[in-house]
Amino acid sequence: MLDRTNAHPPSPPVEGHSAVRYDGTSYYGMPALKPSPWSWKVTLYMAIAGTSGGAQVIASVVRAGGGRDMRGVVRAGRTIGLAGTLVGAPLLIMDLKTPHRWYNMLRIFRHTSPLSIGSFVLTGFGAFSAATAAGAWAPDGTRWGRAVGAVADLAQGPAAVTGALMTTYTASLLSGTSTPLWASATQSIAVQFASSGIASGAAALSLVERAAGRARSADRLDRLAFLATATGLAASMLSKRRYREEKVDAVLSRTPEGRLDTAAKVVGYGVPLACHALNALARRPSLALSMIAAMGTLAGGFMMRHAIKQAGDATAIWPTDYLGFAQPRRLPPAERPQALPLRRSGKPVARAIMPDDRHA
Repeated sequence: MLDRTNAHPPSPPVEGHSAVRYDGTSYYGMPALKPSPWSWKVTLYMAIAGTSGGAQVIASVVRAGGGRDMRGVVRAGRTIGLAGTLVGAPLLIMDLKTPHRWYNMLRIFRHTSPLSIGSFVLTGFGAFSAATAAGAWAPDGTRWGRAVGAVADLAQGPAAVTGALMTTYTASLLSGTSTPLWASATQSIAVQFASSGIASGAAALSLVERAAGRARSADRLDRLAFLATATGLAASMLSKRRYREEKVDAVLSRTPEGRLDTAAKVVGYGVPLACHALNALARRPSLALSMIAAMGTLAGGFMMRHAIKQAGDATAIWPTDYLGFAQPRRLPPAERPQALPLRRSGKPVARAIMPDDRHA
């Protein structure tokens, strides 16, 4: 914990002035940025949102081009999409300072706020997922069942679009802040979250298909999870390179956040990729390896998001990170200060000229 006091002695009173005596406190050593106030509930919501959104996207693709042997995937994907909304929304509401006023998030739409956009994405995704889930469980032999199924098919496209946004908007929620770690690798973090959502959705669907005895569709989902996990690993390596280039990578090497990040990579990338590779090389895929890979993908998705959240909060507190990151070179070209030569005592002196000074 940072100490708000320093060693400066109290200032003596000034004769003729009635100013309040200085008690020795100052802003020295205080962070210029505030870490995020989010608890583990928000991180868990991010993982659930990615899984449910990814499952809904997979269900949409399978519905558009899959055969009758993949109908179980469509039903499970639609159900997971709805379940993710029913579980994730209460997690967000519980993390608010005033949970009973959660509806205020939907009163105004701000296109510049990822949080506002995310509130409407979550609401739309929940509505479309409910429509698709109703169609998935409606009986086919009745008139009303066919009508509900037709409505579900109409809602499947919007559900896929909002599902894709569910896998990525939480990354924008982080990278849209001034936190050095999050803002230094905006694109690669978005790819990490999106690939993790697809991999987690495929892993969850694979577990459902294995439990139902549909090994063929489960094997296809495992291959999709393998490709998405490999993409996430590549994006993770790119993010780490960006952290190093921006000099905010120290938090990943000397703190508990760094150990959590390493554990997330082992659980979320190393274990699933190894299990999928062994199954690909084996003459007969192992059920145990497939289930271990799926569970590692799901657990690793949460751990990855939590590690990025915790590490970002640490860079918001360390002055060496946020002061080194907040440099003029990160400004848009039109807003960067320019150095103009001036002469003082016969020597050229460089003075920083801000954009507004050019019109003075």
